[in-house]
Amino acid sequence: MTQTRKPVLLALAAISLMMIAAACKKQVAMKPAPPPAPAATAPSAPARAAATPMRSNPAPTQTAAAPAPRYPNAATRARIDELLARIEDAYFDYDQHTLRPDAIKALAADSTELRDILKDYPDYKLTIEGHCDERGSAEYNLALGDARAKAAKDYLVQVGIPSDQLSIISYGKDRPVCEEHDEACWQRNRRIHIVATMASR
Repeated sequence: MTQTRKPVLLALAAISLMMIAAACKKQVAMKPAPPPAPAATAPSAPARAAATPMRSNPAPTQTAAAPAPRYPNAATRARIDELLARIEDAYFDYDQHTLRPDAIKALAADSTELRDILKDYPDYKLTIEGHCDERGSAEYNLALGDARAKAAKDYLVQVGIPSDQLSIISYGKDRPVCEEHDEACWQRNRRIHIVATMASR
């Protein structure tokens, strides 16, 4: 090989190498990029729900209970009237205000059921009337009638009827049930009698 051809060949070889390198570079550049790495998959819905802290449902608010009625309805009032009608008048000896055994028996007959009803209805009241026979002055008989009504009230309170639902009144000799002038009639007038009273509501 001559001296002049050698540099030319070297230059050609250098150019060839450069072209090959450029071609390789182009192929590397044109090669498609690898697909991106798959992103971390989000946890499924149930797993997410499990991860979420559970919130406890608030306790249901208690609705305010309606206040209990303080006065009985018509059916209960009818039952009270029936009980009062069955409680016989309690009778007293002449010039006495102590309850006799027969008077206690008369009061005891239905007073337990009456007590159980009245306790539920504090606005419902009863009045115990004290009565006397015709003998003696009006003033004396008013005081005696009052003492008789009080003796009956004390007994009913002892049974359990609330004291504030029982009032007393004395009519003395002004309201007799019998107007004959003998002992049989006078005995019927020496009594207490219980009635329902309308309380202001």
